Amino acid sequence: MTLDGLQLAVLTSRMEQVVRAMANTLARTARSGVINTARDFSCCVLTGDAQLVATAESLPVHVMRGPDIMAAYTARMHPDLRRGDAYLHNSPYHGNSHAADHCILVPVVDPAGTHRFTVLVKAHQADCGNGTPTTYSTSAVDVYEEGALIFPAVRVQRDFTDVDDVIRMCRMRIRVPDQWWGDYLAMVGAARIGEREVERLAADVGWDALEQYAGEWFDFSEQRVAEAIAQLPAGRVTLDGAHDPFPGVPGGVPVSVTVDVDPVGGRVVVDLRDNPDCQPCGLNLTESTSASSALVGVFNSLPASVPANAGSLRRVEVLLRENCVVGIPRHPASCSVATTNVADRVTNLVQRAIADLGPGVGMAEAGLVQPPAWAVISGSDPRTGVPFVNQILFPGVTGGPGTPWTDGWLTFGHAGNAGMMLRDSVEIDEIHHPILVTQQRILPDTEGAGEFRGAPGALVEYGPTTAPLTLGYGSDGAVHPARGAGGGTTGAPARQRLRRVDGELVDLPASGLVQLQPGEAVVSESCGGGG
Repeated sequence: MTLDGLQLAVLTSRMEQVVRAMANTLARTARSGVINTARDFSCCVLTGDAQLVATAESLPVHVMRGPDIMAAYTARMHPDLRRGDAYLHNSPYHGNSHAADHCILVPVVDPAGTHRFTVLVKAHQADCGNGTPTTYSTSAVDVYEEGALIFPAVRVQRDFTDVDDVIRMCRMRIRVPDQWWGDYLAMVGAARIGEREVERLAADVGWDALEQYAGEWFDFSEQRVAEAIAQLPAGRVTLDGAHDPFPGVPGGVPVSVTVDVDPVGGRVVVDLRDNPDCQPCGLNLTESTSASSALVGVFNSLPASVPANAGSLRRVEVLLRENCVVGIPRHPASCSVATTNVADRVTNLVQRAIADLGPGVGMAEAGLVQPPAWAVISGSDPRTGVPFVNQILFPGVTGGPGTPWTDGWLTFGHAGNAGMMLRDSVEIDEIHHPILVTQQRILPDTEGAGEFRGAPGALVEYGPTTAPLTLGYGSDGAVHPARGAGGGTTGAPARQRLRRVDGELVDLPASGLVQLQPGEAVVSESCGGGG
């Protein structure tokens, strides 16, 4: 018997509640600021055959594609999935975003031993074992120089008990082992909450009914996205852009997208195959971030009421090729920065291409990242003598693109997180780390102009208190800032400078590790969004 609209809505709400419970657990119990303050994490539920059901408030670049590939890979590597298992997965070559995003996958198994669903928790780590104290190894020529521990669907729990071999390995390699251990426990706890809540939902409605719901939810979502695509202008647009020059790519990274919209057939095809091979740096995208970044650009151009799940994704095809900087990486290419820089370039080009099809659709380009305002900071806290590593996210990144209906969103952040991450509290960061933020402010006249302007850029200045501070960043948008659409203008470029003890300002490179001495500060200026 087919579910009626009310039943479909109630079960959808119940499934979203499962994911929200997972997210609340992780946010309240994680130790690192990048998770418990900035909320750089995502949670989702998939069917037993690895189709995305629910994501709640997750980062689009984390979940549009990837969880499905990881869940399928885990089941393929472990055909004996059973209740009480948990798997650690962060391989960029097997569906993950980048090595810094650790994922916990837990199979939800019914009393008869049938694998019915999978719950997945993904969280960006403060440290993942890289050769340098940053999770963004922009200059790494390959994964070996990057240095991260790679876990391709490794079992970390059996019968609800940790596999201590894996835990010891992580504690030996990660610079902040106790912090990682706390985050690991929080991730496993969030996944177990999801497992319990799916089991509770199945107890209410039945396992078969829950699987029937998923199929009908996918069919409904496919119909909704087809109707939304039918409202877009027909056409085929190819746009070219480029990431700024970076270590390993002195000429930058050219990026090309072709978007083909068929409103009659209710389909969109994004072709990313006409791009360079993998590059000798950390900017290479993974299969999941290549596809997700294109999907984000498409779904940004559709009504917010269109669900994002396996059903709606049936109507959007992303064409990728192997060994491509925007495609499917070939080991040992480094994908350390796969969630942001080049990924944002793809999203920007896709949504701007759709804007080129006609008035009232698409978006301008969003501001680029990662400037020093979002650096990974590290050092030894002179107050305790304890080493620290963490990513900070000060409000000095804005980036919102102008749209056909609204001005750019000031707290957008960047295209891949779409405003889902929270900005740090300056006071809390100063309590937790030996740093001082001397100023943060909006930069006037830095927005892309238009009937609807982009968000203006922002400035943050901070530095160490009484001990050296190392910060790692990889800032895009100084050479190729965010472009406008539909006649709107380009946003202001990014810039980063060092303020010396005597007050002199010196330009810093686009990417690298910088050590600040007491009395020095970094001055970070983020991009404005296109109008």
